[in-house]
Amino acid sequence: MTQPIENIVDQGAGLLPYPWSLLAVAVLATLLALAVHQLVFRVLSRIARRTDSPSDTLLIRKLASPTRVAVIALALVLTAREIPAFETVWQKVAGFVMPALVGWIAIAILHALVETMKLRADITVADNLSARRRRTRLTMLNRIATFIIIFVTVGLALLSIPGIRDIGLTLVASAGLAGLAVGAAAQPALKSLIAGVQMALTEPINIDDVVIIEGEWGRIEDIRTTYVVVRIWDDRRLIVPTTQFLESAFQNWTKKTAELLGSVELYLDPATRIGPIRAEFERRIAQNERWDGRVQVAQVTETSRDAIVLRLLMSAKDSPTLFDLRCDIREAMLEWLADNQPAAFARLRVVSPEPEESDVRARIDAQV
Repeated sequence: MTQPIENIVDQGAGLLPYPWSLLAVAVLATLLALAVHQLVFRVLSRIARRTDSPSDTLLIRKLASPTRVAVIALALVLTAREIPAFETVWQKVAGFVMPALVGWIAIAILHALVETMKLRADITVADNLSARRRRTRLTMLNRIATFIIIFVTVGLALLSIPGIRDIGLTLVASAGLAGLAVGAAAQPALKSLIAGVQMALTEPINIDDVVIIEGEWGRIEDIRTTYVVVRIWDDRRLIVPTTQFLESAFQNWTKKTAELLGSVELYLDPATRIGPIRAEFERRIAQNERWDGRVQVAQVTETSRDAIVLRLLMSAKDSPTLFDLRCDIREAMLEWLADNQPAAFARLRVVSPEPEESDVRARIDAQV
């Protein structure tokens, strides 16, 4: 096998000048590697399409690009073994290329596995707490593992440079003050990384959780190692440092369940009859499809000289549904009051003071 390759190389070297002959051999090896790669992945894609699981197709799609480059590198390595001049050039760049390829393939496999596991965690179902927790852990662990792979890959690539390797060994030998300086400089990054790991373990928030933070209502859209993206109700994005969810108080409306209670307050005249209003509220909420059937209460929670507060308490399966339910009940009750009990609306009473006795006598005397 080796002798025919050497004969082909020798024949090609006689046709072209020295630099161009190396380039021609490299291009030929690259084209051959690409043809083999395309043929193999075409067969694998057809096999994956025949299976019911989407994870096979996902894995093949993620590995297509890194393996294509890896096959090209393998072809160049085999070519370099037969051409001494080409091997000299390859050895100078192999220290960078090989760690980068290994790291790229490792990241592709990691992302493919994580995406496959995410497909099994469907967050579109009604009771999606377990799926959201699983997706959050996968997202955080994926980011941390990706960071570690990139860090190791860059370190291996830099160690292939003799000058940097010697500097690194010197720093390790005298790592006293230098270690303290590097530790102080890297403190924010390390703090954020540790916070990301703690976030994955303690789970104060999960993907798609409804939170109130910085006075804003929104959903957790993305969790990274250093920050969290909160999608506000009006489609704005609030970028919050990861440490804030661990060091500051915030509201999580879906920590255990998405079910919530909400209320509508009606300000009525103290002379209003509550019974008919309560009956109408119960009738209206029973007909509303957004009500989950758990809670319906009508109570007078406050009274003053000019008004009373009638609180209509209701429940729904999640916060967006609860908001719409409250709006429906508020509109329906206001229309019913306007049509059936218009005098029930609160009003401000102004009573003129009683005339003093001296003023009355003066009026009587003036009339006489």
